Amino acid sequence: MKRQREEGKDEEKWSYFNQVILAPMVRCGTLPLRKLAIEYGASMVYSEEIIDRKIAMCRREVNTGTGLISYTYDDPNGSKKYVPAPVFVTYPNERVVFQMGTNNGPSALVAAQIVANDVRAFDINMGCPKHFSIQDGMGSALLCNPESSRDILSTLSRNLGEIPLTCKIRLLDTVQETVAHCR
Repeated sequence: MKRQREEGKDEEKWSYFNQVILAPMVRCGTLPLRKLAIEYGASMVYSEEIIDRKIAMCRREVNTGTGLISYTYDDPNGSKKYVPAPVFVTYPNERVVFQMGTNNGPSALVAAQIVANDVRAFDINMGCPKHFSIQDGMGSALLCNPESSRDILSTLSRNLGEIPLTCKIRLLDTVQETVAHCR
């Protein structure tokens, strides 16, 4: 997949060295905090974790007045009680790393392709110990499943072109186990 760039898009080489970074935080990496962090000097910001299946059910909308780009979830059941709400909001050229919760490569790729033109990099969450993540084989559950971890990262790296890809992990019981898992 070749990444299409919007005119005027910030093209400097993406690097994680010597950066001021707003790290991923549960329910905190929304647009207002990311904008504030950039105002105060962050050179890179992370979105909150967004589950691949959820972003795959979103439609992309651009607000012509503000320029904001919203990915809004549509209720697949068409519930009249459901009020569409944005799952992810960004703006053109935001230096945002999209943090994704996933448990398999094909689902991760579908989600990544949906937002690829609006983010600077992807980070796979392999560190969240929360029940909602691990019950579905995401987050830190991936540390017990190196085959799934490998599938996710190799599928994305093969198909995303030059978009940077990282993963957040937790340390395992020993340094040796952690290094072995990373390899």
